[in-house]
Amino acid sequence: MRKVGITTTIPVEILFAAGVVPVDLNNIFVTHSEARRLVEIAETAGYPRNVCGWIKGLYGTVLDSTDINELVAVAQGDCTNTHALMETLEMEGVKTIPFSFPFDRDRDLMRAQIEKLMRYFQVSWDQVAGAKEQLDTLRKRVWEVDRLTWEENKVNGLENHLYQVSCSDCEGDLTRFASKVEEFINEAGQRRPYEGTIRLGFIGVPPIITDLYDYIEEQDARVVYNEIQRQFSMPFECEDLVEQYLLYTYPYHVGGRIQDIYEQVAKRQIDGIIHYTQSFCFRQIQDLIIRKKIQVPILTLEGDNPGKLDARNKMRLDTFLEMLR
Repeated sequence: MRKVGITTTIPVEILFAAGVVPVDLNNIFVTHSEARRLVEIAETAGYPRNVCGWIKGLYGTVLDSTDINELVAVAQGDCTNTHALMETLEMEGVKTIPFSFPFDRDRDLMRAQIEKLMRYFQVSWDQVAGAKEQLDTLRKRVWEVDRLTWEENKVNGLENHLYQVSCSDCEGDLTRFASKVEEFINEAGQRRPYEGTIRLGFIGVPPIITDLYDYIEEQDARVVYNEIQRQFSMPFECEDLVEQYLLYTYPYHVGGRIQDIYEQVAKRQIDGIIHYTQSFCFRQIQDLIIRKKIQVPILTLEGDNPGKLDARNKMRLDTFLEMLR
């Protein structure tokens, strides 16, 4: 089947309505057995050292793939380096389709961007509405995975991360992913609850560090809130597709994210927050705003290339968790 890469969450309802397979390149890259090699593909091509490892990984993932020749790239509302990513991939013969989230949440501009994408994939509003209905049913089940994490304490932080982050493309198959989610919910519901652990929030972009959640749990702590990953599941009731992607907090002003974080910290009884930032990312600057607005202990953790936690970050995590105790 026709596969189309995406650089982050987009109105994926359009792609499913068109009968194409969306592929979130981030999920392919970070779980790849040779993720470092994918970064090296970009660096060999000439990408500078001081460019985000995610961007280099996405470039390498597309070139390493044999069946992704089209890419929907978020040109506004995600990474500022996406423009150059699109240009360098076009030079390699990849068809790139830009999509932009309006910074000021302008409804007319959001609708125009959605309809532009619909024209490219040749689908109608009725077809998109049908796909949205399927996706909404599935997303509600992923909300249940999240509830089992923070309310019943039966799902760990990594599982919570994986199921929510997968909502960006539903692993390319709505029916198969729905069955996978349902099977997991049934299994997790039978577990004994976790007890007595430090309750953490994880905010910021999903981590490039591969063993972060495992290490946290080894230290008798647990992530019960994954901020951006949760947003990928569109965690709100909304029948209007345009409004849905205006409520989605990630692409817009950090103030909307802070309000969501503030509410979830109180709701989930969170003891402390890990703010993950990616090296060379403009979102690192937002850390100073978050620290002023969120009155909860915060550890800012920085990642660069895919791989395990280094000794320095382990030490900083240990110290932070001991302070919370």
